[in-house]
Amino acid sequence: MYNNRARVPDHGDYFARWGKASAAVRASQPCAVDVPYGSGNREKLDVFPAAKGSAEVARGAPVLVFIHGGYWRSLDKADHSFVAPAFTARGACVVLPNYALCPGTPESPVTLPHIALQMARALAWVYEHIGEHGGDPSRITVAGHSAGGHLAAMLLACIWQRVGPQWPANLVRNALSISGLHELDSIRRAPFLQQTLHLTPAQVRRCSPAWFPAPAQGTLYAVAGAEESPEFERQARLMVDAWGPERVPLCEQIPARNHFSVVDAFAEPSHRLHALAWQLLA
Repeated sequence: MYNNRARVPDHGDYFARWGKASAAVRASQPCAVDVPYGSGNREKLDVFPAAKGSAEVARGAPVLVFIHGGYWRSLDKADHSFVAPAFTARGACVVLPNYALCPGTPESPVTLPHIALQMARALAWVYEHIGEHGGDPSRITVAGHSAGGHLAAMLLACIWQRVGPQWPANLVRNALSISGLHELDSIRRAPFLQQTLHLTPAQVRRCSPAWFPAPAQGTLYAVAGAEESPEFERQARLMVDAWGPERVPLCEQIPARNHFSVVDAFAEPSHRLHALAWQLLA
């Protein structure tokens, strides 16, 4: 149910195409690459400013932070630059952060709580510095795929005053979880993942947004590809059950999309999933 690479035999073709397209994007449009948001392992991000002349730029561009998937143990922001152009062309500023990958090393182990706090630091950097790139820090939406969808939901639920008293409670306005993982006990029981994640019951309780109280503000959209396993639909619907329709007014399956092609839909200007992201940005 969770082994997406086994379920999609041509998954390697997606990765190769994403990597090639992403390199072309970084070579062809303005961007700031490998900007440090901290001093820790892989604490860097890429910024793609809104296209000059777009209507949003004059008043400060809405900010889309996209967090990549890979079960917290693989892939890289550099594989996902291809998502940026469809948003920057319409006037959004796009940020792609990296995070440390599990399991780390014996000297510096990486856990899911560690990664979640890294993403909180990345978002704090965005709030403080995105104005230098034409973005509006009061209009931050976080989207993420798979493990990134989990982190997007975590960030919407974040109690920012505990990260730093200077951060506003609504630092993240909205979130889009694409094929996100919202309760992690099922992940802890998947042997092929436990070999690298080393999840403990305490970490599962600490990092399962479907077990959190609903945040006081913000909107979450939870979607999954219709061709994914039933577990991904269940994981999406858990958020409606947990946070209620006021906070999660939309939970959908994206027709004819698997765990990887659903990311392509997110980056396709004519696709409904792309339009849903713009609803949150607007």
